[in-house]
Amino acid sequence: MVYRRKKRVVSNVLYRAMMVISGASLVAIAIQLFLIPNMVIDGGVIGVALILSKITGLGFGFFVLIINLPFLFFGLKHIGPQFFVTSLFAIVVMAISEQQLAHMDSFIHEPLVSTLFGGFILGAGVGIVIRHGGALDGTEILGILLTRNLPFSVGEFVMFINIFIFAWAAFVFGVEQAMLSIITYFVASKTIDAVIQGIDETKAVMIVSNKKKKLSSEIVHRLGRSLTVMPGYGAFTHSDKEVLYIVVTRLEVMKLKSIVFDIDKEAFITVMDAQEVHGGKFKSNSHM
Repeated sequence: MVYRRKKRVVSNVLYRAMMVISGASLVAIAIQLFLIPNMVIDGGVIGVALILSKITGLGFGFFVLIINLPFLFFGLKHIGPQFFVTSLFAIVVMAISEQQLAHMDSFIHEPLVSTLFGGFILGAGVGIVIRHGGALDGTEILGILLTRNLPFSVGEFVMFINIFIFAWAAFVFGVEQAMLSIITYFVASKTIDAVIQGIDETKAVMIVSNKKKKLSSEIVHRLGRSLTVMPGYGAFTHSDKEVLYIVVTRLEVMKLKSIVFDIDKEAFITVMDAQEVHGGKFKSNSHM
């Protein structure tokens, strides 16, 4: 029994590692073979790193790692060590892959085609990394932390930051490249949403389980979230059930699933989009 459990854990870790490697490599391909040759950038940390790389001549991967490190340590505190390790691993893989591709020539020289396909490949890679518990851009983490006591959503904060990044890009690369960069950002954002099944900033999760006391205690302790327990009834099994309702950020979904299935492998989980969250103490008590 113990051997099977260890084997399953190792298998899951290897699978996640391979997916993170794939996602990070796709991002490197998009940047090195599609965006950089046409002086097009993305938003967030990746965009800042591309601009600084152009100005200084230093490697893009170096700047991504250095700029992301403070955000990763915030993630270590508010999300957990698994997120920190996965994200750091993804960033290192992306930096190494980008260096390996640095001497390859781009095979597409049409700016608009590079913009569209580069944004698509970039978004697919970032989405794969997020879906498997990591992140390549610390802007969203910063947004979550800084908007707790501000009348702005995370999305509005990130967009505000990107306005300055694209304005900066206009001075460094030119107005046309800045406009193409906005298209890249839009395509990448939509692709990320598609890859991670439309995950928004918050998710409403319903958990059906007969182990409500232990689950409630572990979720509050390990995730730092409050939840609501409601009585339920199984129409097929004709038995009483307990339904737990909780709202979490999209980066917490993987951790929540891990907590639930560690305690009750028979639990039934439904994850739904929560377009808006008002009232209660969700925002002020948000623990990434």
